[in-house]
Amino acid sequence: MNNHEQFLANHGKIQTFSRYIEVLLHASESPLTDHDLKKHLMMNDAELKEALLALESRLSDGVLALNKTASGYRLQIKDSFSGLIQQVFPNRLENLSQALLETLSVIAYKQPVTRTDIEQVRGVTVSSHILRQLFDKGWIVEKGHKETLGRPALLHTTDAFLDAFGLSSLDELPPLPDLERLSTVQTTA
Repeated sequence: MNNHEQFLANHGKIQTFSRYIEVLLHASESPLTDHDLKKHLMMNDAELKEALLALESRLSDGVLALNKTASGYRLQIKDSFSGLIQQVFPNRLENLSQALLETLSVIAYKQPVTRTDIEQVRGVTVSSHILRQLFDKGWIVEKGHKETLGRPALLHTTDAFLDAFGLSSLDELPPLPDLERLSTVQTTA
């Protein structure tokens, strides 16, 4: 087999792998990891990388995007279609309260944190109902205790939190604004 024939054979194999990955992602109820895909499709790292690139390329003209989250790969509708989805299916949107989002933000950016840490940042008491919602969604967990009086639980975000917000790691969180600079600008205005 000459180089051109070998290239065509490899290209065909990668395209087939990319279609198989797409099928598995459509059929799966949860994201699939690199390990899952390599195991199910009997492929190596290089083939997986090429197949994922081929899949992204094929999807680029469509409505779906390949997204890697903390739990693995999944297909999702592109953000550019969110307005249409919200208009047609308004009940599908989950309204998260300002208090819940603030509490979750403190945990995500400052973890590990205690309930008292959150209250100090927010300036208000954290409702048990808010924390219960975050635990019920699987977005936060207790991991250890702070070595202080009362040994309060340390709160951390989970992979489910990252998945829900389409992140593969906490490093993808947007940077926090410079709050000191903002308060100086507001007081001089």
